[in-house]
This record gives sequence, structure tokens and C-alpha cells, in this order.
Amino acid sequence: MSKKYKIAVIGGDGTGPEVVAEGLKVLKVVAKKHNFEYGLKDFDFTGQRYLKTGKLVSDEDIEELKTFDSIYLGAVGDPDVKPGIIEHGVLLKLRFALDQYINLRPVKLYPNVWTPVRDKGPAEIDFVVVRENSEGLYVGTGGYLKKGTSDEVATQVSVNTRKGVERCLRYAFEYTRKRNKRKQLTLVGKTNVLTYAWDLWERAFHEIGEKEYKDIKLDYAHVDATCMWFVKNPEWFDVIVTDNMFGDIITDLGAMIQGGMGIAAGGNINPEGVSMFEPIGGSAPKYTGKNVINPLAAIGALQMLLEELGEDKAAADIEQAIIKTVAKMPSQAAGKMGMGTREVGDTVVANL
Repeated sequence: MSKKYKIAVIGGDGTGPEVVAEGLKVLKVVAKKHNFEYGLKDFDFTGQRYLKTGKLVSDEDIEELKTFDSIYLGAVGDPDVKPGIIEHGVLLKLRFALDQYINLRPVKLYPNVWTPVRDKGPAEIDFVVVRENSEGLYVGTGGYLKKGTSDEVATQVSVNTRKGVERCLRYAFEYTRKRNKRKQLTLVGKTNVLTYAWDLWERAFHEIGEKEYKDIKLDYAHVDATCMWFVKNPEWFDVIVTDNMFGDIITDLGAMIQGGMGIAAGGNINPEGVSMFEPIGGSAPKYTGKNVINPLAAIGALQMLLEELGEDKAAADIEQAIIKTVAKMPSQAAGKMGMGTREVGDTVVANL
């Protein structure tokens, strides 16, 4: 009997629905090829809906989403809505309410994809960032004193719990073991300045690694040095684990060295619950409806979604189809791909 999955679809804003449509085109073909079924339901969590109704993601929406096997997201962000409203009311609410405590970001350069890093290729740029996704500075703890005066004080507190740190580290150790490449896990932080939070991270890292994962090599790098080495020596990395803020920063740099936002995909993962997968590039509103945005990041996000569901063979097929597709594209940048959004999707399907 074939498996059947319930997948929630959030096309979102801007070009989000366009790239998701290409991912669903691929899903239809790969499901038939690998003998699994799926049901889809669309959720209208968009800026335009917010402008019309004032609604974002409700508690009832969250409870419904918990009944799905996975979430496929296009993008959030509408230029007509004040910055932060959609991002907090949709993206961050989903991450926190569904306890998607891991942000997983493969940084992998495919053959024939341009990188700004000279003399580096697919053999050198192939690592994964595991970012803690539910704590740190993004919790929103802080406040003002004497706001609006010349004596104003603003605080933003990074909240790091032992539970949150440990579960992220354990996920990263397990992922490093499963990836089975260099079997090296690099903790990226700032232990020389950010004393309290990074003392917790460093202690937990060594306690867990030295006791439970003796087969994994432990490594450490300051976040500023990591940015330098992403460019100078990306081949030094296998799997990286870091906190919410540093992970947010270094994964954008990672996207650039793997060829740009058009190819970069990511997952917001709850290993015990419902996970959500998305392209990294955002809603790109200026390209909406022009059939020029690159859908490969969204198709790569679908690949990650299927991996998380255990459909490893289907996911591997998608990756190979992406590799064959980029061989025919002069660029990954919007409007410079040599074909349109829909044509890229059709090419991936043909390569399946």
C-alpha cells in the first residue's frame, strides 16, 4: 500500500505562489514515479489578506496545521504592509507555535552554477548549517526605559535555555553522523565576548560530544572568522551548529557562495512534529507575475520536505533533476536564466 501525506501549502506573497506552483508540478511527477500519494490544502496567509481583514495566523490555524505531515511555504513579505508585521505574524508565529526549533540550511554548490568565490567548486562548497530556530534574540525579550527621550535605553535579551541548546546540538550531532562525510561538527559562536550564552553553548557542546558522539570530531570557530572562511576556505566545513542570530547571518552568506538566493532552500524543522520548507530568497515583489524568478530554490525545498518525510529516493531524484537543469542555465539570477520560471519547472520535470 502506498503512503499518503497531508501537505499544507502557503504560497504567500509576491513570487511565492509562482515558485510553489513549479514545486507542486515536480511533486506530482515524483509521487507517481515513487508510488506515494498526497493531499494538499492551501492557506491564505498573505499581506493582501491582512490588509483586507487584519488577519494573520490564528491559534485555530496553528491547531489545524498540526494535523498535517508537512508545510510547503513560498514566501512572506508584502511592500504594502509595514515591515515586520507579516514576518512576525506568519513566519515567526509558525516557527514558534509549531516548535520548529531547527533551521536546516544546506550550502551546496552544484556543477555549472557560478559562485563569487574564485577557484572553488562543488567539491569545496558542500556543508550544512544547523541553526537554533526558537530562542536567542528572536524571542523578543527586552524593553525600553525613558523611550523617546535623550536618556532612552533599549534592551534586547538573547534567551538560551539548556533544553533548547541541548536539543539543537543533539540534532546537529545526529545529522553529522547521518551525513557521514567528514564527520566534523563546528560550533560557531563568540565565546570570547558573549560570555554567558556562549559559555552554555560551549559547555553543552563538549559535554554531549565527548560523552555521546566520540565518532564526531569537535570543532569551534568565532562567527566573524567563519564569515571569512566561508569565502577563503569553505572546504573546511562539514556541519555547522549555531544560535538563531548568527545562523541567520551566516546562511545568507552561504546562499551567496552556493550561487545565490535562486538556488538556496531551507527547512524549519520539528523532528517530533510538523516541519516547514521554503526557498530562502523571500517574496521578491518586483518580479511578481513576470515569469522570471528562479523556482529551483522552491524545488530544492520540496526535495528537503520529502527527505524529512522519509521519501529519500524521491528526494535524490529531484536533486539529480536540479543538477541536470542548472547545466542548461547560464545564470541563477532572475531574468538571466535563459528560460522562464515555468520553463525551469518543466525542465526539472523532464529530467525526472
